[in-house]
Amino acid sequence: MIDLKLDKKVVLITGGSRGIGKAISKLFVDEGADVVITSKNQKKLQQTSKELGNLFFVAGDIKNENDVKNVINKTIRKFGRIDILVNNAGLLPKMKPLHQISEKEWNEVIDVNLNGQFRFTKAVIPHMKKNGGSIINISSDAGLKAFENFYADAYVAAKAAIILLTKSWALEYAKNNIRVNCVCAAVIDTDMTRSLWLNTKEQRKITAAEHPLGRIGTAEDVAKAVLYFATDDSSWTTGAILPVDGGVSAK
Repeated sequence: MIDLKLDKKVVLITGGSRGIGKAISKLFVDEGADVVITSKNQKKLQQTSKELGNLFFVAGDIKNENDVKNVINKTIRKFGRIDILVNNAGLLPKMKPLHQISEKEWNEVIDVNLNGQFRFTKAVIPHMKKNGGSIINISSDAGLKAFENFYADAYVAAKAAIILLTKSWALEYAKNNIRVNCVCAAVIDTDMTRSLWLNTKEQRKITAAEHPLGRIGTAEDVAKAVLYFATDDSSWTTGAILPVDGGVSAK
C-alpha cells in the first residue's frame, strides 16, 4: 500500500490554476489531498481542474474580501474543513524605477501580493482553530535581499512583509496548533517569467548562471518544499523561512 503524505487532507491553493500553484496542486493530488484551487480566471480554473482530475474550484478575486469569504465558505460547505492553506497567488509588475511607478500600479501590486494573503489567512483562521492546520506563504528571494537592476519596488515590499508576517502569525497561532511557514523562491521557469524575461536562449543562459547551482528553478522544486511544510514531516516547524533558490540568497 502506498503511503500518501496528505491522505484526505483538505488543501486550498490560491493562484492554483497555473505556474507554481498548478505544480503544487498536482503534487498534492498525487499525495492524496482533496485540493481546492482558486483564482479569478474561471476558464483557466476549469481547464486545470479537468487536467488534474476534476478538482473542486471556486473563482474569486483575491482583492475582493467578499470573493475571498465566498471561496472559504464554499470549501467548508463542500469538505467541512480546511487543513492547509497555500498563499501562492501573486503578481509581478512591469519593471520600472521607483520614480516612474504610479500610485495605482503600486497599490495593485501590494493588494495582490500582500493584502490578498492577509484576506485569505484571516478568513481561514477561524476554521483552522478548531483542528489546527498549516499555512504556507509563497514569498521570494526579493523579500530577503536587494537585487541590482530589479525594478519592482512594490513587489519587493510585499514579499518582505510576507516573510515577517509569517513569523508573526506563527507565534500568534501556535497555541491553536496552526503552523505558518514560508518558501522564498528565486527565478522559477513558468509562463509568467517566460513572458517577462526568460524569452530568449541568451536570457535563460544568463539567468541560470546567476544561480550558484547553475540552473533556473522549476515549479516542481517549489512544490516539493511546500509539501514538506504541509505534512506532518514538519510538525515541529513553524515560523520558518526556506529559500528554494539555487543558492542565490547565500551570495
